[in-house]
Amino acid sequence: MKRLIRWALNHLPRPVLQRMAGWAVPLVGLFYRGRGAECPVCGARFRRFLPYGYVHARSNALCAKCLSLERHRLLWLYLTRETDLLRTFPQTLHIAPEVCIMRHLKPHFAAHPERYVTADLESPLADLHFDVQRIPLADASVDVVICNHLLEHVADDRRALRELHRILRPGVGWGILLSPVDLNRETTYEDDTITDPEQRTRIFGQYDHRRIYGRDYADRLREAGFEARDIDYAAAFTAEERTRFALPADHIYVVRKK
Repeated sequence: MKRLIRWALNHLPRPVLQRMAGWAVPLVGLFYRGRGAECPVCGARFRRFLPYGYVHARSNALCAKCLSLERHRLLWLYLTRETDLLRTFPQTLHIAPEVCIMRHLKPHFAAHPERYVTADLESPLADLHFDVQRIPLADASVDVVICNHLLEHVADDRRALRELHRILRPGVGWGILLSPVDLNRETTYEDDTITDPEQRTRIFGQYDHRRIYGRDYADRLREAGFEARDIDYAAAFTAEERTRFALPADHIYVVRKK
């Protein structure tokens, strides 16, 4: 199973993967039924989650019902327990929308569909298609931005961050901007001279990643003008919960516009 998933991730185009995953993964999940793992996003229970990963497949990672990964489950817990997003209707822009989270947010905003907008460069699931380095939205037009595991793919992430800062409303605007961060690395590493896909995969962990963020990630958010909080949110849960939900050691990065 690990080899099959790794092959699909590395060889099938992303739009094809997004269309196939909705039926293929739940079908495989029939063989994982059980009680050891629980997805806080959809409530499903399995013996364990499916493996997932481009280079080294992580065991116990992918929910076979809603397709949530470890980071999605941590994000969902933060959104539902620490914010009022699911109790109000702020103007929300969800970039590179995670299917498992979008399935909850779309029904929530059903009475105000214009207040929840999804966007992606190429995903067939998104409402808008644009490059995050050039967002076609007006200044101060968005209350909430959710943008996760995207900046490591972007050529000029600082420009993208300035764009995200530009569209947020001052005073009330906030966002969650997650990226894979190596907490053992003090500073971010990037080298655009490395162009060979296999070499990029070996160095950056994925052929389409352009950098490895270090502990200076929050400082990079602040450089764009944000107030940024670096939250070790997984630490808020018991060891039993972290195991049952298969939560990562990732941090939650929350930004606000002054």
